[in-house]
Amino acid sequence: MTQNPPKDQPFWLTTPLEAMSSEQWESLCDGCGRCCLVKLEDEDTGRIFATDVGCRLFEAGTCRCRDYPNRSQKVPDCVTLTPEEVRTLPWLPPTCGYRLVAEGKDLPWWHPLVSGDPETVVAAGVSVRGRVFANEDEIPEEEVAERIVNWPLRWPRAARGKGA
Repeated sequence: MTQNPPKDQPFWLTTPLEAMSSEQWESLCDGCGRCCLVKLEDEDTGRIFATDVGCRLFEAGTCRCRDYPNRSQKVPDCVTLTPEEVRTLPWLPPTCGYRLVAEGKDLPWWHPLVSGDPETVVAAGVSVRGRVFANEDEIPEEEVAERIVNWPLRWPRAARGKGA
């Protein structure tokens, strides 16, 4: 006899990505801004490198897109996440709510859906707030490779614990 999950479990533990409402889907984004940083791919190895350079539409102070509804038209290489994309994109940060849910994991203590506070993303060191060097339109393209950093593709120490 199979048991039904407890009624008090949050939607991200009981609802497949494909079955989520638009509101549920969008709420999985923790607002960290890591996916809005420019990534570079080594053509020979396929390895992905993150930079501390934001997309041209990225607002570093709020970690939000300046024109979210029209981002794909204004930035042709902007990826609109889908459940399939979430499961296959190698550059999604390990802290990404979409990625965690796709992997069958719970959301961490600092995720706004868990904490009830969007500032816990900052407190946990997950947010890019204060760490973005410039937007891609503000520096020469040939200098972007000089801005490669490791932190966007790693778990911050503070984010691993059960609270700040």
